[in-house]
Amino acid sequence: MKHDAKIYVAGHRGLVGSAIVRRLMAGDFTNLISCSHSEVDLERQADVEAFFKKERPEYVFLAAAKVGGIWANNIYPAEFIYKNLAIQTNVIHAAWKARVKRLLFMGSSCIYPRECPQPMKEKDLLTGPLEPTNEPYAVAKIAGIKMCQSYNRQYNTNFLAVMPTNLYGPNDNFDLETSHALPALIRKFHEAKVKKLKKVEIWGTGKPMREFLHVDDLADACTYIMTLEHEKFNSLVTGDSLPMINIGCGKDMSIKELAFLVKDVVEYDGEITFDMTKPDGMPKKLLDISMLKSLGWSPRISLKLGIKRTYAWCMENSIF
Repeated sequence: MKHDAKIYVAGHRGLVGSAIVRRLMAGDFTNLISCSHSEVDLERQADVEAFFKKERPEYVFLAAAKVGGIWANNIYPAEFIYKNLAIQTNVIHAAWKARVKRLLFMGSSCIYPRECPQPMKEKDLLTGPLEPTNEPYAVAKIAGIKMCQSYNRQYNTNFLAVMPTNLYGPNDNFDLETSHALPALIRKFHEAKVKKLKKVEIWGTGKPMREFLHVDDLADACTYIMTLEHEKFNSLVTGDSLPMINIGCGKDMSIKELAFLVKDVVEYDGEITFDMTKPDGMPKKLLDISMLKSLGWSPRISLKLGIKRTYAWCMENSIF
C-alpha cells in the first residue's frame, strides 16, 4: 500500500474508523477519502456503487457498523442484523466491482461460540452455538467473513476480515444504555464521583472474563496488515481457511477487576455493587493472537494507560 494510494475508510467518524484515519495520517498516507452518512448512505446499494464508481478507491477499511453492548443488542436485534448486513454487503460488492486491491472488513470477537475453547482460535468459528444476547450482530459479522471468502474464491479478490477483541478509546460511545462495558464504567464512575454517590452498581455478577484493546493499537494492527508484502497478505486470503485474523492483546481480566481498575483511574472512593439479575453475556472471551504475532505485530498500550488516556480525552472534550 503506497503512501499516495487512494484509501477509503468507511465509518471514519466512529471509534475504529477515526483511529484508522489518525494512524494513516501519522504514517504519511496522503490520499484518504471518506464520506458522511448524509453524503452516502451505506445501507443503500445504489448510493454505495455510485460512490465507488466515482472515487475508485484502491484500498478499503470497512469500519462502518451498528455496534452496542448487551442492552442495545437485546433491545434492537433487528437493527443490528439488518444494518450490518446491508452495510457490509453493499461495500464488499461495490469494492469488487471497482476492482479494489485490498479490503479489510472489521468483524468482532463475538462471532465465536458461547462455549468456545479458550483462547479462541480462528479455526473455532462455526463450531458451536452463539451467545444469545448478541446473536443477530454475530450472524451478520459471520456473513461478512463468508462474503469475503466467497468473493476471494470466485473473483480472486483480496478481502480479509479482522476480529478485534473488546475495544475502547477516543470517540467511543459513552451512553449508559447503548455502550459497551468499559466506556459505560468510565462514565458511571465519573458521574458517581461528581455527584458524590456512595456506590456504583454494575450489571451482572462481575465474573465474566474479558479482553480489552485500545483502539489505537487496533488501528496500528490494521495498517500493519494492509501494508504487508504481497506473499504474506496473500497467505491470509487464499486456501481453505477463512480469510480472518484475530486482533487482541492476549490477556483478559474479570469485569469485577476491570471495575476496580476504572474506579482507581477515575479516583472514585465509593463502593461497588453488582446487580446479579442482569445478564453476564459469554463467560469468557479471550482471543488467540498467535497468527498475528507470527506476522510480527504486538500491542503496545497497557490497559491502565489506555484507560487513563481515554478518561483524559473525555475530560478534554467535555464528553460527560
